[in-house]
Amino acid sequence: MKLHKESKGTIIVASIVFALAAFLSVYYLREWSLLIIVPLLVIYGLVFWFFRVPNRDIQDHKENVIAPVDGKVVMIKEVEEDEFIKGKAIQISIFMSPLNVHICRYPVSGKVIYKKYHPGKYLVAWHEKSSTENERTTVAVESLTQHQVVFRQIAGYVARRIVFYCNEGDTAKAGHEFGFIKFGSRMDVFLPLDTEITCKIGDKTKGGIDVIAKMQA
Repeated sequence: MKLHKESKGTIIVASIVFALAAFLSVYYLREWSLLIIVPLLVIYGLVFWFFRVPNRDIQDHKENVIAPVDGKVVMIKEVEEDEFIKGKAIQISIFMSPLNVHICRYPVSGKVIYKKYHPGKYLVAWHEKSSTENERTTVAVESLTQHQVVFRQIAGYVARRIVFYCNEGDTAKAGHEFGFIKFGSRMDVFLPLDTEITCKIGDKTKGGIDVIAKMQA
């Protein structure tokens, strides 16, 4: 199983903690040590599972808007996007549990025209205000269909680290990685009002594969 590059520090810390806890359990608890070691081993395994990088056949897209993350669609609504679009847009929000793959992918192909990091709170990721009050990043892409698409990584109550690797002027390719969120959170995508939405609330998405909307060419 291939692990993401963001896993290195977390796995080193988890390995040290597990080894120390296992040693102390065996030393002090002896025959009862498995009561501690087994649950810790499950948690240790989940850390590796969280940072997995699945093999996915990423296709080329023009009009299609691709799910940027693995997760569950929790919101589809018309909103005011005040940071970049400065007007009405359709917001699609996808919530990620700690068990989901947490690679963040471009939802559309085009050119990166804006990026910004915002410090903030750590409200639970499904809270509506988390989109504007939590720690987050905002990226905008001028799509191949000449639309401005904004998407936002949002840190949640558990997730306390979000990273994004893109820069203004970069070429965005739908389905390809641009960032990572550690341990559960949410991504919002803001689309033009005339976009055809092909997903619905409750849908489970596979990042880089599933089509969640189609824009006018």
